[in-house]
Amino acid sequence: MATIRPFRALRPFPEKAEKVSSAPYDVVQRAEVRRTINENPLSFLRITRSEAEFADDAMPDPVEVFERSRENLQEFIAKGVFFTEDEPSLYVYRLTAGEHVQTGIVACCSLDEYESGAIKKHEKTRPDKVKDRTDHLLAVRAQTGLILLAYRGTTRIGQLMDAAVRDEPIYDFCCEGGVQHSFWKVDSPDDLVAAFDEVDSLYIADGHHRVESADLARRELISENSEHIGDEEYNYVLAGVFPAEDLRILAYNRAMTDLNGLSDEEFLRRLAENFIVTETDKTRPDHSGDFCMYLSGRWYMLHFAVANISAPDPVDRLDVTLLRDYILRPILGISDERTDDRLLFVGGNHYPESLQQAVDDGQVRVAFSLFPTSMEELLEVSDRDEIMPPKSTWFDPKLKDGILIHLI
Repeated sequence: MATIRPFRALRPFPEKAEKVSSAPYDVVQRAEVRRTINENPLSFLRITRSEAEFADDAMPDPVEVFERSRENLQEFIAKGVFFTEDEPSLYVYRLTAGEHVQTGIVACCSLDEYESGAIKKHEKTRPDKVKDRTDHLLAVRAQTGLILLAYRGTTRIGQLMDAAVRDEPIYDFCCEGGVQHSFWKVDSPDDLVAAFDEVDSLYIADGHHRVESADLARRELISENSEHIGDEEYNYVLAGVFPAEDLRILAYNRAMTDLNGLSDEEFLRRLAENFIVTETDKTRPDHSGDFCMYLSGRWYMLHFAVANISAPDPVDRLDVTLLRDYILRPILGISDERTDDRLLFVGGNHYPESLQQAVDDGQVRVAFSLFPTSMEELLEVSDRDEIMPPKSTWFDPKLKDGILIHLI
């Protein structure tokens, strides 16, 4: 069974919600953050990315940055941007992007279950990123964004969410990309809490660094609390919990700034050792095991031709693994995808044409357009307690920060 817990949300007044809402802290570049908060002082990026309020040439200490985040959150509360609910509640959150619709629950989930493995992960975290968010969380004493959890959907949970969305939403607004964000408050959450008894496991889809930082912050707060009993708010992490079948994964593409000293002809010859290489007018592959590659003004189709594509290990079958094991490591000399700055990761919200433009402009030397990892692959890897290569999935659309906040 999976535990979800109602919480007393800190949330914006309805007339402020659209302006307050922001993209997750880690998907926007600093220049974009600075531009956004200059144009919109109510943007929640002032809390999650307060370093952008300092001058370009400033070198503020991290403590100073996180203190600014805390001050900004307190300012939003004092000026009537936010209020705190009187009673714990759950929320239904629906995102609509064209024909794609996903509907889930916003709730708190147990960090005990995360530590025990009942909330399953598929990605390693970087200690520097975890420390950054842990320090931010401890400074503001709030979980300011949703991790994205998936579960295998049940009829009962679906029925209860359908009933909740018959009421008027508490928030309903359209943001960049034409994505509609709609929220409903569930004032009597007991039935939904009980319905999750049917769910065997929750899966981290997006937000590994957030949940790990919440767990580290919890350990520090436990050490400071001589009367810790295990029911404190810091023992839970804020999440958007969605049925796996509703979620959409886009490709996480790759680009390289050089060919590791190879000429085009040498590179193509090395590729032909494991791939059938043909010129194409396609910019996206139609099947797993195929890659579209842009090099020196031409698109190529790379069809993986090695017999072990049906390897029993689900990680070995992933396209991101095939690219790593047969191109990035042996040909392009990438020993560590997480630290080699010659390798760039390009989220699936950027069209393949942007990869082509980056090559044509000389920003990168070669770019690879991938077939997306499937939700079934993610669940299988997680169930086997295995780890995917970094940047294997790009979930779209992204959940909004700043609408529902969990105070700890």
